[in-house]
Amino acid sequence: MRYSSWFFRKKYRTVPQAKPQRQTPNDFLDASLFQNLTALQHIFTQTPDLIIREFTIKHTQEPAALVYLMGLVDKNSINNNVLRPLQFDADVTDADGSFRLSIGQILRFSSWKHIENAILQGRSVLFVNGRSEAFALDTQGWPQRAIEDPSIEASLKGAHQGFVETGTQNIALIRRYISNRELKIKELTVGSRANTVVSILYLGDVAHPEVLQELEDRLGRLDVDTVINTGELAEHIEDNPYSPFPQFILTERPDAAASQILQGRFVVVLDRSPSVLVGPATFTSFFQSIDDYSTRWSIATFIRLLRMFAFLIATFLPAFYIAVISYHFEIIPIKLLLTIGEFRGRVPFPPFLEAVIMEITLEMMREAGVRLPAPVGQTVGIVGGIVIGQAIVQAGLINNIMVIVVAFTAIASFILPNYDMVAAIRLIRFAMMIAAAMFGFVGIIIGMMTMIGHLISLESLGTPYSTPLAPMRFADWKDAFVRLPIWKMRKRPLSARPIQMQRQGDNRPEGDAE
Repeated sequence: MRYSSWFFRKKYRTVPQAKPQRQTPNDFLDASLFQNLTALQHIFTQTPDLIIREFTIKHTQEPAALVYLMGLVDKNSINNNVLRPLQFDADVTDADGSFRLSIGQILRFSSWKHIENAILQGRSVLFVNGRSEAFALDTQGWPQRAIEDPSIEASLKGAHQGFVETGTQNIALIRRYISNRELKIKELTVGSRANTVVSILYLGDVAHPEVLQELEDRLGRLDVDTVINTGELAEHIEDNPYSPFPQFILTERPDAAASQILQGRFVVVLDRSPSVLVGPATFTSFFQSIDDYSTRWSIATFIRLLRMFAFLIATFLPAFYIAVISYHFEIIPIKLLLTIGEFRGRVPFPPFLEAVIMEITLEMMREAGVRLPAPVGQTVGIVGGIVIGQAIVQAGLINNIMVIVVAFTAIASFILPNYDMVAAIRLIRFAMMIAAAMFGFVGIIIGMMTMIGHLISLESLGTPYSTPLAPMRFADWKDAFVRLPIWKMRKRPLSARPIQMQRQGDNRPEGDAE
């Protein structure tokens, strides 16, 4: 007997069962150890890595239980500093009921919310029968990697230490550079589903309190499940989320972070992230490197000017090529024009499409080199560039001049020290190419004016992004596009908005006369 599909679904369909509601305990602990452990198992359901060690405290003969998550604790610390003293030592409690354990900080909690957070953060929690409070012990011991040389921000003369994925270690690395009591740390917790500790580091007598309050307000307004990395956090708290330009400096170098703090800026350390945020940031700060202060000031100035020139090449060179070939070929010398015309005669595409093909090919090779393992990535970058470049020219799809233009553009982008700024330039380059293809030099000028206007209107934590150019602050020019001798930079930069301007005294060399 055959039923229609409608009748079959109506007669034999299964009614979905409602999911069993998760039982939640009361807000506060019970005095019964059995009731507390039962409530704990209702909180942590399907959690096989939750360990409950039941034992009896020798000194008081009280039943107790130690609870922790396996993999987030140091087992040696638990066995030697917690379980062994409690089970075998005769005197481990004080008159007020607290425990004398060589375990660091011991916190008392009476609410399940605090206990749950403590267990999830790697602490072990001690429950004692007859007490309506629990003791959270510092036994964190999650997997960590060793401190290594920063992989992105390489340095020739700077320190070879980089941040790791543990917030406390990153703060300790910064403290090694700034061993001063004015180094203040404000901790906040972000995330409703998985708490993430965010620490704001600054100099209490230097940093501006209004900028600190603005940063705290932005972090306090976050309503997210959790924050995984600093790039995600920067996108939540930046002034203009639609701008291609980065508004916070992301660095993985402790010496660079310490240098920014000494200037009066703020460093945001996110637990579980190997990089930190620095703000407020300016456009010129993305062209500075920690090596600039380890070399002669004249050499550092030359390198900074070279970076600014590389920024112009990486942004406008392909667009300039398109504009010249399409609209303004009369400015090319006649001999070079004949050479270009000979090459262009075999190419079936217009200059804009030719440039787009080469730029997209370059971007794909760049991404392939980054995602592949290091030895393979270098091989793909070198061999792929040579083979594809030679083959595409011989096939007549691209002319030799275009290959040279793209090569110069790639080299110029590699000179810039900040990856986020390089990524912004890669995006802006395509916009400039479109403007050049539509209007020639006029389009490039319109694009440049639009970019400059956007930079002037941009802010970072309420600080003008384009300073010291707009607004004009000549005092900051000593360490912007150029770098004067360090002994001449006696005041902190105004762009950091410090409340204490004096950075150093008169350290002029003997032979200098002002």
